Amino acid sequence: MINNLFIHTTQASDSEVFETLLQTDTLKLERVVSTGQATPSGQWYDQDRDEWVVLLSGSAGLLIDGERDIRVLKPGDYLLIPAHARHRVEWTETGTETVWLALHYTA
Repeated sequence: MINNLFIHTTQASDSEVFETLLQTDTLKLERVVSTGQATPSGQWYDQDRDEWVVLLSGSAGLLIDGERDIRVLKPGDYLLIPAHARHRVEWTETGTETVWLALHYTA
């Protein structure tokens, strides 16, 4: 079966859509579709695994705890977020889908 990262397979929602594409004991690959969402004020992600993320479409602002500036991601940008590096999504583009691939893994 052939699938496509840019075809929305889940019904439209007011919240982000997380879709697991591949999962093993040591890694999880997921597609995230955002449409203007952000991490709620005062909340942070603090994950047990390293996360490599790439932005495929749209744009987003990511803040790493302890950094002053928001990292602005555009299509093709990727970064590694080490395990337990607190981070949050400050904004995602409205009016279009922001599509991410996130690889969570244990080194």
